[in-house]
Amino acid sequence: MQPFHLAVPVHDVTVARQFYNEVIGCTEGRSDTRWVDFDLFGHQFVIHQKDGLQIERSTNPVDGHDVPILHFGVVLEWQQWHDFADRLKQHQIEFVIEPCIRFEGQVGEQATMFFLDPSGNALEFKAFKDPSQLFAT
Repeated sequence: MQPFHLAVPVHDVTVARQFYNEVIGCTEGRSDTRWVDFDLFGHQFVIHQKDGLQIERSTNPVDGHDVPILHFGVVLEWQQWHDFADRLKQHQIEFVIEPCIRFEGQVGEQATMFFLDPSGNALEFKAFKDPSQLFAT
């Protein structure tokens, strides 16, 4: 599978760089004063400073939670997700949706969590108990 490329706005590239390096654990690639490339679990992720950034937050109900509509993240392996959730808890991340199991016992059972970066971008990281159910209906 080929890696994706995603670029997102941030209000302060220095603050975001520290968050993605230290909290998320991304390694850094190329950068300039207003943007930074990261390796986000094997994918090319870029932050771009946007002065005056205002991120609108809206949600939809999913399995009893208010899920941020605009969000991004990575599907991890089951144990990798649990290890990452522990890492975030050690960094005292405030979760929008605490790490939990969604659709438990159903097709598409998954571990998921939502949190915000320092600019208010919503991130979701998930893992499927059975990875073959990623696109199950």
